[in-house]
Amino acid sequence: MFKALALDQAEGNTVSEIKQLSVDDLPEGEVLVAVDYSSLNYKDGMAVTGTGKIIRNWPMVPGIDFAGKVLESASDRFQEGDDVILTGWGVGERYWGGYAQQARVKADWLVHTPEGLDSRKAMIIGTAGFTAMLCVMTLEEAGATPDKGPILVTGAAGGVGSVSVALLSKLGYQVLAVTGRESTHDYLKGLGATEIVTREEMAAPARPIESQRWAGAVDTVGGDILGRVLAEMDYSGAVAACGLAADFKLNTTVMPFILRNVSLRGVDSVSCPQPRREEAWRRLAELLPESTYENISHVVSLEEVGDAAQQIMKGQVQGRVLVDPNR
Repeated sequence: MFKALALDQAEGNTVSEIKQLSVDDLPEGEVLVAVDYSSLNYKDGMAVTGTGKIIRNWPMVPGIDFAGKVLESASDRFQEGDDVILTGWGVGERYWGGYAQQARVKADWLVHTPEGLDSRKAMIIGTAGFTAMLCVMTLEEAGATPDKGPILVTGAAGGVGSVSVALLSKLGYQVLAVTGRESTHDYLKGLGATEIVTREEMAAPARPIESQRWAGAVDTVGGDILGRVLAEMDYSGAVAACGLAADFKLNTTVMPFILRNVSLRGVDSVSCPQPRREEAWRRLAELLPESTYENISHVVSLEEVGDAAQQIMKGQVQGRVLVDPNR
């Protein structure tokens, strides 16, 4: 038997309960994993608080990622004792996720933990950090280099934003961080941000074309802020967009794309080929300095997930929240 946080519906409301489960309760899959850590992301916050339609199948063990050690494997790719990471693939939404002491998943969903990372560090990075690395790779593929000008990161105090700032700074970029909380300024500068831009400034209505300010951008917010980012892009600049926290609607015109050759590139941690996943994790292990792991994370137990989820939905969380199911 092992412990898990289970979600279900009662009279249209989401209810959560700490349960004792057996391996027989788990969904089918080739690999059984002892979960060391999962992480608490915005989607997890929505699932646990019942906000939006994140969960597709009930009941559900939430947690959209996890890292741990293989207990049993019917796959040639993994052996008992291997350290593994899972991000994406709809776990915590369609399939049971990481808020449990054990999880059973398809072998194709897992990657080996790269040298230089352990389970805790992997989940400090987590889906948010993995997405941040995909955003950086996307900007590089669009031609971004440190000598071309500053990179803007919106929603910079959140999980994706925090790791994006740290990665871009490590790679030598001048990073401008957008945040609405003055209390996060020192935190973001500690990660490598060279300048802070207020959320109020970015939320102000923009004309179709504004003065050129950014060579590239990582947008984790969407909505009107993304519209302003596009209006202020340099010629041939690119935006790696990965978040819809503000709105999925895009308020812009074709002018940035026609007059300035701006490109808008979507980044999704689920729709990502396996070779790209492995390359992203390899680079994360190489690039993120040790200090990053201590500066951007704190750990909660399964019993504390509910309160932490409420804080995430209120925008009160800085950096990364880890879930330790064994705590």
